Amino acid sequence: MSSINTNVSSMLARRVLGQQQSMMTQTLERLSTGVSINRGSDNPAGLIASESLRAEKAAINAAIGNAERAEQMVNIAEGGLQEINNLLVELQSLVGQSANEAGLSSDERAANQQQIDSILSTIDSIASSTEFNGQKLLSGGYDYTFDSNFNDQTWTYASVNSAKFSGSSPIDVRISVQTEAEQAQLYFETGATFDADGDGDTTGTESRTIEITTSQGVQQFTFVEGTSQQQIIEALNSYGEQLGFSASQDTTDTNYIAITSTNYGSAESVRGREIQNNIGSFTTDVTVASVADASDTGVDLGALINGVQAVTNGLNARVSTGNLDLELTLSGTAAINDANNPASTDFFQITGGGASFNFSPSVDDAGKTAIGIKTVGTQFLGDGVSGYLDDLKSGGSASVNGGSVSSAQDIIDLAIKQVSAQRGRLGAFSKNTVGSTIKNLGVSLENTAAAESAIRDTDYAFETAELTRLQIMNQAATQALALANNAPTAVLSLLG
Repeated sequence: MSSINTNVSSMLARRVLGQQQSMMTQTLERLSTGVSINRGSDNPAGLIASESLRAEKAAINAAIGNAERAEQMVNIAEGGLQEINNLLVELQSLVGQSANEAGLSSDERAANQQQIDSILSTIDSIASSTEFNGQKLLSGGYDYTFDSNFNDQTWTYASVNSAKFSGSSPIDVRISVQTEAEQAQLYFETGATFDADGDGDTTGTESRTIEITTSQGVQQFTFVEGTSQQQIIEALNSYGEQLGFSASQDTTDTNYIAITSTNYGSAESVRGREIQNNIGSFTTDVTVASVADASDTGVDLGALINGVQAVTNGLNARVSTGNLDLELTLSGTAAINDANNPASTDFFQITGGGASFNFSPSVDDAGKTAIGIKTVGTQFLGDGVSGYLDDLKSGGSASVNGGSVSSAQDIIDLAIKQVSAQRGRLGAFSKNTVGSTIKNLGVSLENTAAAESAIRDTDYAFETAELTRLQIMNQAATQALALANNAPTAVLSLLG
């Protein structure tokens, strides 16, 4: 039907042209912004997925930043510990020089003590001044704290390497001793007055030679008849520090001298054997007959910490789980060091402290990592048995000018081990925990970004081809509209 009031062809061409122009506008927008989803209507499902991935990218970037800051903090702490380590080595040298008593004048020894005092002061200064972002690192700011149930008479050393808290709740620590730690112990039968040949007569000129062997060395002793038990004890103890044992009259049977290793554990041993006049004078039990050659070995502590079998060495126990890494050194005389004693279970709580980091995109307990950094001030390096580093100060029990040089060396050795162990833990944390986390998060970031890009970013190859198609279609639709608009003029030819 020919009509001039209603031009359906024009309406159709105009509608198609509008659609083509809208599509071309959308394509131009994608090409100019580089994003294929500029509003929800572009791709509702894709928008939801891409926004979720964008949020995940932001969280991963934050976690990487957290890990990098943690690495910086650990590096600063390790740098301070390295300098303290160097100072401790210098202390060791000064103590070694001061042990040369005959070769040093009193003035030289006093000068050494002044250097030691200066070094100790420097160590305290480093411990108090090493900080990151205003937080003290080596003066106890990141050390863990215990509640009042923790008894430093039971534990001569305690170190929480890491602990994960759940909210503000403290962490319970329960220790159950299964096997008590023991020293190596041997009994030497002497009687009140020594009978060298065992003939019952202590007034002769006979003698007996014995040999005492420990894990630290060996020494022979010769005792003549008539030597008192006290004199024998004194002779043995004169080598006690060198060989790592002590001798005393046995409290069960006073005819015996108890020769006991200084330290506890399976690494300790005491052996006694007769070299001359083998009549049998050593035993590991005073109720059993003595023999010419006997030995005993210490026993390592056996303990459960929070139900987990601890790794032990002598009086030391350590447990390392996902939530707790704890080291303890038990006092050998503590009531808990008796598996048959009802007091062989101890309980205390870790109430706070530690350096806590979040290396996960999600903020929850599973994503947290923690490490403890113990204070390295001179009054804390060492332990309750050997002593502490500040004992080396002038007037202290381990000063080189009037104190025990041997004790000073033991304390420094222990301090070096403690500082080195802490450096090793921080190094392992930096390399294995922080470094691996950064690598893993980097891979996750790459994959997340790739997934988000596939959904959100403009595919220029496709969009440029689409633009070319739409330009052609737009031109064709424009031409069609022009023809449709001109069609009603044909009606005029019917009117003549």
